[in-house]
Amino acid sequence: MTLKEQITEDMKNAMRAKDVERLGTIRLLLAAIKQKEVDDRVMQDDVAVVAIVDKLIKQRKDSIEAFQKAARTDLADKEAAEMKILQAYLPARMSADEVSAAVKAIVAELGATGPGDMGKVMGAVKAQLTGKADMGQVSAAVKAALAGA
Repeated sequence: MTLKEQITEDMKNAMRAKDVERLGTIRLLLAAIKQKEVDDRVMQDDVAVVAIVDKLIKQRKDSIEAFQKAARTDLADKEAAEMKILQAYLPARMSADEVSAAVKAIVAELGATGPGDMGKVMGAVKAQLTGKADMGQVSAAVKAALAGA
């Protein structure tokens, strides 16, 4: 069963259970997936769906931060609940040590020597770690690896 099929099944289950919050979040996710399919004119595979989920989670994090600054805890709580539901569709994330080791291996493989090679390294790292690790954490690891190179 693909991730998209799993999400569709979860939507049906949320409808049957009358779980309004979960249903709304899953519908939002399916709408984002369908929008991407229409834009690209290609069916989305699991990797693309994970990237969409990642994007939606990042949006939730940004919203939570903005709502907390504005002292709107009610809206921040709603976004946090949506984020928790979305995180269920992500694969297990790599630890900081695993990310650092993977980045160091890629830097060595490419022969990157300093901050000027950041773009080249990030392109290779993104191809290998998208969906497996938090890209903010990956970026920090790349900067640290290139600073030490």
